[in-house]
Amino acid sequence: MWKDWIRPFLRPLPQWSTVAVAPPQRMVIATLRWDGKSVDVTGDHTVASLKPLVIATSLDAGQRPVLEYIDSATGKLLGALHLVRTASIATEETSLTLYHVAAGEHRCLGWPRRSWNAWLQNRQMLKNRSSHHFNMETAGVQQLMIAYLCPRPVVLVSVGAPGHQNIFPMDLIGPLGRSGLFSLALRSTNVSMPVMREVRRVALSNIPAAMKAIVYKLSEHHKHALGDWNALPFPVRKSREFGIPAVAAALRIQELSIVHSQEIGSHTFFLCRIVSNEDLAEGAQLHHTAGFHQAYRRRQDMPLAEA
Repeated sequence: MWKDWIRPFLRPLPQWSTVAVAPPQRMVIATLRWDGKSVDVTGDHTVASLKPLVIATSLDAGQRPVLEYIDSATGKLLGALHLVRTASIATEETSLTLYHVAAGEHRCLGWPRRSWNAWLQNRQMLKNRSSHHFNMETAGVQQLMIAYLCPRPVVLVSVGAPGHQNIFPMDLIGPLGRSGLFSLALRSTNVSMPVMREVRRVALSNIPAAMKAIVYKLSEHHKHALGDWNALPFPVRKSREFGIPAVAAALRIQELSIVHSQEIGSHTFFLCRIVSNEDLAEGAQLHHTAGFHQAYRRRQDMPLAEA
């Protein structure tokens, strides 16, 4: 039927795909290129802020590097972000570099569908601007989707302190490998942000993909703290060193000690040391990736499992 054929071209692809991936993912390799040099930063770059869109890495790659995302199976360039150095962060033992995203492009869709899909997505975002990514500009959201070509794991963050307890999902997280640090970029309006800066410790639960619905329901705790751990729809267990309640069914529980925090645009950027790592089970973890990335993988007959 001609209507079935034309329908995909009249509707935008989903901006995000929720997928099940066994960590650590290496299906997409991130490479930082500058001055004739190239370095694998798959485990050494992260989003530090959404507005403006800022990338952090342990490398100082000069003033205007390019961050490329490459399909490890085919060697195809999937997309690239053009970066501009803005600042550095110095801790007692290491330093990080912050880059503003100046531009970006992807090759997951062919021309002209790539431009047409972006136009459809941008039109949809403008219609629903108040609910979208801190009122990011449409170009910024398109660039953010490119950053998600490396599927990003979803965790539940547990915070425990006298008079305050909470648990909420995050995916703006990740290791900054060469520095030995682990980062969290949390919206500064989160109700637990001041507590985290004070107590300087959290527990992360790496979540099985099957728990997607429960995880999304807990998004409400970005605004409202948890009243009672016993009210959660799953059992909890205390983390090894800090004794913070975490998800008993987690694939892994990590405890983080916060060594530095600062506001960067819309987010508070936390730099942490991993205090403990409990591997509890094997399985596919909940991840987010760009919708056009999943569309590309479907065309290659290697789609990611949908969560």
